[in-house]
Amino acid sequence: MEEFVGKLWHKLISRAASREHHDAAVTLDEMRTTVGVMFRALGGDGGLRVEAATATDHGARRRWLQHIAGSGTSVELAWRDGETLRLPARIALFAERRMNRDLYIWLAALAAVATDEHQLPRPWLARNQVLTLRVLNRFPGLKTRYARLCEAQLALRPATASLPDDEAAQEIAIQQALQEPGSVAALPPARKAPHPVYLWLHPSPPLQQAVGGSEDDTDEGEGETRDSEIGKRHGERVDATEREAGMIALRMENILTWGEFVNVNRETEEDDDSGSVAAEMETLSITRDKRTVASRLRFDLDLPCSEYDDQSLGEGILLPEWDYRRRALRPDYCRLQPMLARDVTALDLPPHLRRTAHHLRRQFESLAHGRTWLRAQPDGSELDLTAWLDYATARHSGHPIREQGLYRDFRNNQRDLACLLLADLSLSTDAAVNNEQKIIDVIRDSLFLFAEALSAAGDRFAMYGFSSRKREHVRFHAIKAFEEGYDGTIRGRIQAIRPGYYTRMGAALRQASRLLGSQRAGRQLLLLLTDGKPNDLDHYEGRYGIEDTRQALHEARQEGFYPFCVTIDQQAGDYLPHLFGPGNYVVIRRPDELPRQLPLLYARLTG
Repeated sequence: MEEFVGKLWHKLISRAASREHHDAAVTLDEMRTTVGVMFRALGGDGGLRVEAATATDHGARRRWLQHIAGSGTSVELAWRDGETLRLPARIALFAERRMNRDLYIWLAALAAVATDEHQLPRPWLARNQVLTLRVLNRFPGLKTRYARLCEAQLALRPATASLPDDEAAQEIAIQQALQEPGSVAALPPARKAPHPVYLWLHPSPPLQQAVGGSEDDTDEGEGETRDSEIGKRHGERVDATEREAGMIALRMENILTWGEFVNVNRETEEDDDSGSVAAEMETLSITRDKRTVASRLRFDLDLPCSEYDDQSLGEGILLPEWDYRRRALRPDYCRLQPMLARDVTALDLPPHLRRTAHHLRRQFESLAHGRTWLRAQPDGSELDLTAWLDYATARHSGHPIREQGLYRDFRNNQRDLACLLLADLSLSTDAAVNNEQKIIDVIRDSLFLFAEALSAAGDRFAMYGFSSRKREHVRFHAIKAFEEGYDGTIRGRIQAIRPGYYTRMGAALRQASRLLGSQRAGRQLLLLLTDGKPNDLDHYEGRYGIEDTRQALHEARQEGFYPFCVTIDQQAGDYLPHLFGPGNYVVIRRPDELPRQLPLLYARLTG
C-alpha cells in the first residue's frame, strides 16, 4: 500500500511541477528530414549528422514544486561540433504544436550559420546574439517566426522581481539580448546560472566544466568522452582503487566454506552494454591510474605471412589524402599496394550461377548487337529522303547549301564506354547475410555475374577490390584489368577474394580514377560496391574519412568520370547523399539480391 501511494504521489507531484505541453509535443524523429533539408539549404555543413542531444544539468534556480518532485534539474539544449548537429529529442515547451516545430527549424538555422565559431570563439551571450543577427540578416523570411518564438520564450522566463539582485540583473540582460540581439556586451555575474535559453545554442553557462587535471594526467587521444555515442555528461574525478590491497584468506581444509576479499576492484568490469548504461548515467566517474586496463581489449589485425598472402606488385604507390581540417591535400600521405591473388587456377562459372548468367548474357548480347539507322552519311545502303529534301529545298530557294551526306546506313550501335568496378573487401564483409551466405559470398557472386554480362555486351571493364590497414598499407587487389579478357583465370581471381581489413576509400578511389583515366571512351563509369562507410584504425574514422572520400569523388568528377555507389548498408542514407549527391547511389535492401540487381543496374546506367 505504501509503495502504491508513493508512486501515485510521485506521479501527481511530477505532473504538477512539469510545464511541458505533452499534447503539442514534437519529436526529432518527426522533424529529422525537415531539419536536415533546412540545415543544408541554409548553408550548413552537409557532412554533419543530425542526432538527439542529451540532457545536462543547468544549475539554475528551480521552483519549489520542482524541488519537491526532484525534477527540473536537467535540460536538452541544441549544440554542434565537427561531426554532429545535436537537437533536443523532444520539444514540448509551447502549447501550440506549430511553435514547437518552428523551434526545431530556428535551431537548425542558427546552427547552419555557426560555421566560424571554432575560429572565433566568443562567450555564450555574445555568440548567440551574433548568430541570431546573422540568421535574421541572411534570411529575412525567418524574422516573423523568430518574433513569435521570442515572445513565447519570454513568457516562460522567470519574473525578475522574484529573483535576487544578481540573478535579476542577469535575467534582464538575457531578455534584452533576446529582444534586441547585439545590444548586450556581457553577462553580469551571479551566484547561480541563468535559466536555459531554448532559442540559443549550447554550450551555455549551465554547462559544467570539464573534468580537471594536469597536462601530465592526460595522454594524447584520451580523456575525451565521445559526444556522438553518449552525449555530454558531467564528470567527477575519483581515486583509483588500489589493486594491491586485496587479501584472500583461506585454508585448504575449508576452501569451500569461507573467503574474504578486501577492496574489491570492479571499475573495469566488462559490459557489452556499456554504451547504453553510460547514456543513462548523469555523472561519469573517471579515474586515471597510469596503467593499462586489462579488460579494455583492442587489437589490430596483423598482416598474413607473405607465404599465404596475395602477391605484392611493386613497392607501392604514394597517393595524397584530403585533410578537411586544413582544407588541403597531404601529398604522398598514403601508400597503396597493388596485389594479385597467388596460385590462381582457371575455373568455370559456379553451377548455382549458370542459369542466371545465361539469361543475363542473352539480355546483354542485345546491347552488343543493337543496330540503328545512321542519317546524313556520305555513303550508305539507301538514299536518306529527309536529307535529300532539305538539300533540294535549300537549292531551289537559293540559300547557301552546306555540304552534307544524302545517304543513310543500318549499322551496329557501338557503345563507347568504359567501366571500373571497385569492390569493398573489408573485414565487415565476413558478416552473415543469411544462414547460407556471407556478404563476401554475395559480392563474389555479383562479380561473377557482372563480368558475364559485360563480356557478353562487349563493353570495356575492369574490376578491383580494396581494404586497408592504416595509411601505409592500402591493399588494392587486381581482379581484372582493362586489357585482360574475361576467362577462367579471371574467374579464379574472383573466387579467391576474401575479407581483408578496413575501408580507406579515398586512396582506392584515387587509384581507380587513374586507371579509368587511361581509357579513352565517351563515357567512363566508376562503380563502387560497398557495405559500409569509410573507416580505418587511425584518424580516418568518422568525419575525416567521409571528407577524404568526398574529395576523391570530387576529383573523379573533375576528370569527367561518373561515380556511382551500390551499397547494402541500410544506414547509407545518412552519409551517401553527402558523398555522391542525390541520385548517384542505390541501396539494395536485400543483400542476397545484389548479384542479380548489379548487372541490371549497370544496364540502366549505361543505356
